[in-house]
Amino acid sequence: MRWRSLPLRRLRALMRRHGPKALVWRRRIAILGGAITIGLLALLFARLSDLAGEIFLNIVRRWWWAPLIASPLGFAGIVWLTRRLAPAAAGSGIPQVMAASRDPDHGLDRLVSARTVAVKFLLTIMALLFGASVGREGPTVQLSAAIMGYAHRLLAIPLRASVYIAGGAAGVAAAFNTPLAGIAFAIEELAAAYEQRMSLLVMAAVLIAGMVSLGLAGDYVYFGVMRQTLGVREAMIAAPVAGVLGGLAGGLFSRVMLAAGTTQWAPMARLRKRPVVLAAGCGLVVAIVGVTTGLTWGTGYQTANAVIAGADVPLWFGGAKLAATLATAVSGIPGGIFAPSLSVGAGIGDMLRSLFPGYPSGAIVLLGMVGYFTGVVRAPLTAVIIISETTASRGLMLPLFAAALVADFAAQIVCKERLYHGLAKRFSTSDDGKIQ
Repeated sequence: MRWRSLPLRRLRALMRRHGPKALVWRRRIAILGGAITIGLLALLFARLSDLAGEIFLNIVRRWWWAPLIASPLGFAGIVWLTRRLAPAAAGSGIPQVMAASRDPDHGLDRLVSARTVAVKFLLTIMALLFGASVGREGPTVQLSAAIMGYAHRLLAIPLRASVYIAGGAAGVAAAFNTPLAGIAFAIEELAAAYEQRMSLLVMAAVLIAGMVSLGLAGDYVYFGVMRQTLGVREAMIAAPVAGVLGGLAGGLFSRVMLAAGTTQWAPMARLRKRPVVLAAGCGLVVAIVGVTTGLTWGTGYQTANAVIAGADVPLWFGGAKLAATLATAVSGIPGGIFAPSLSVGAGIGDMLRSLFPGYPSGAIVLLGMVGYFTGVVRAPLTAVIIISETTASRGLMLPLFAAALVADFAAQIVCKERLYHGLAKRFSTSDDGKIQ
């Protein structure tokens, strides 16, 4: 009788390992469900963010002076709500995902909790309603990491760092419609220690979220198609110049951003103790710069797109957009810096066009964008892939890589610490999740 029970035991063992309730199937269902949800919410976030920016611009066209009152009050109100409802919703969202991946079991308790990402979602849109120089890509990363985490917790799957990293990567892919950039970002920026088994999880999540975004939004290129290329001689001259200028500017942004939260300079130290007052002051700076220039509101996507296409902007646009983005980031309101950084980079690229008047103008702008973006985030591979995928400029890959590598080196001269890693430390050590 014992030999008859043997196949039955083997069958039960096989069902436990490979049946519909097995861990491997639950993990696949969590990845599929989480990635589909990420794609849908990323599209919704994009539409609402664009709508918020349009509403604000319509208000400015009717009452040019309105931001001088509304932006300081709006910034102050957003920071008050953030600190009261979900302190970990402040800032970009990428440092929170990095910190959560170092302590996966407790990440859903605060850094990427449902409450935190819901507040992040709503207040980022509110920030755009008040003219803040923020992007939605960083918040999308935090939102996506939370979705993937809850999908795994719902199906009783142990949480690993790779779960948050895969969710964040899928968020980048869905936000920019750039699958390769999502994978590169996961490897280069989110994953402090890249797990060997994580690659399949990341690629599956990115693929599914990207397909959902592609299916609903269509096969679009974020900044439009740019076919210009550079000759070898042109690239050897322009790429290093763009790398140095963009890297130094991006490194300066990172250094000031990190110093704002740690400096003991008396005026700044006092303002950090009064975050609502600090936010109001930053809102006033953003309003003054915006009213004066008329070009620095919101994500800066439209301006960057126009510059790539050949439109001229004043030479001071890059510096003005950098100032508005820095003031917004220091204020502590929820919102990312990806899109504004690309806009600043476009302004730097426009400056470079005057240095190289005989070169293809669109290609020079892209070199400025990749140089500055690399200088800020210090992730050259991600920067190159984002720029090439969002402009379909694969013929510029080598010049872009050259500019990015030079920019990474130049940024280290100004700021030794990488921005997101420095900000992530505050969430790892802070009890309340506050970020300055």
